[in-house]
Amino acid sequence: MASLLCPGERLVRSLSGGDLDHVSFGTNLGYWPWGETMERWRREAGQPDLDLARQFGYEAGFAAPAVEYGVWPHFEELTLESTDEHVVTRDWRGITMRNRHDRSSMPEFLDYPVKDANDWDQLKSQRLRLEDADRRVTQDWAQWRARVAQTGEAVQVGSYPWGVFGTLRDLMGVEALLIGFYSEPDLIHDMMDHLTTLWLALYERVARHVPIDHVHIWEDMSGRQGSLISPAMVESFMMPCYDRIHAFARGHGVRVMSVDTDGDCSELVPIMKQHGISMFFPFEVQAGNDVEQYRQRYPDLGIMCGLDKRALAGARADIDQEMARAERMVRQGRYVPGFDHLIPPDVPWDNMCYAVQELRRVCRAG
Repeated sequence: MASLLCPGERLVRSLSGGDLDHVSFGTNLGYWPWGETMERWRREAGQPDLDLARQFGYEAGFAAPAVEYGVWPHFEELTLESTDEHVVTRDWRGITMRNRHDRSSMPEFLDYPVKDANDWDQLKSQRLRLEDADRRVTQDWAQWRARVAQTGEAVQVGSYPWGVFGTLRDLMGVEALLIGFYSEPDLIHDMMDHLTTLWLALYERVARHVPIDHVHIWEDMSGRQGSLISPAMVESFMMPCYDRIHAFARGHGVRVMSVDTDGDCSELVPIMKQHGISMFFPFEVQAGNDVEQYRQRYPDLGIMCGLDKRALAGARADIDQEMARAERMVRQGRYVPGFDHLIPPDVPWDNMCYAVQELRRVCRAG
């Protein structure tokens, strides 16, 4: 048992191994709600200004300094059409989408900034310029160092929505991207390579000022059927980029290198683990993921989340079943418990309070 650790160090050790005072609590997306869920909880709790971190005592964990990883300058945000039910907008990434005014469902994606190699060349030369790397890091470093000293957070580079596959999906749309692997492989390679070069330049600039604890890659490249591209394509298109990121991580003493992907990630874990990834989340249960099976197969893998969020809408016995799973996982180490994605609006406030109370107990016991 370690002496009292700061929250960031506790989280790093919870995922990568090492002595712990207790397992990190409340530091992942498995504790956070959809917007509609939060509205429900505010009503049911009778707290219009409900703050979950303060209410439940969530611990600080990873924090990311201010860095522009994507298109920059941003596209102008525009409202293109509005009806009684829907609004069509273009966001700062250049994505045009139709959304309900109440934001109660997934948007319908209508258009993307990259349709061909000419669009990519224009975007690369105007909004993804390598020579702008210094200006993309806008953090006040004296302020940042003071913050981290006060909160004990660990430093993360990379964040949602930036990933070797994930960012291309946002630039092209998933259908065009999947076709592009066959029809325009040189374009896909160039996009992945250029973005990786840009990100590494930005990581290096952060590393000049503060030690980096965590490199995060957001991919979201799986469905219930598994990876959206074949393992062979993952290896040939993406893993050269991962190797470069892993080389940076090794060279700077980074202890956690993670991937976030929804869906069934069973095809991705063994490949990406061979190329430096040490932690995955969120392990969606309804997509067939079982974190205990992953632990058995990969004893040294950092695992976050993986508890079935659907249990939160059921009886306490359903929640207790997930807590028992969490206890077994915590005893084996390198696991931070949480539910397997954002909490949906069918979850009552009382159930969430009970689940978080039990998760706190599990983390403290571990």
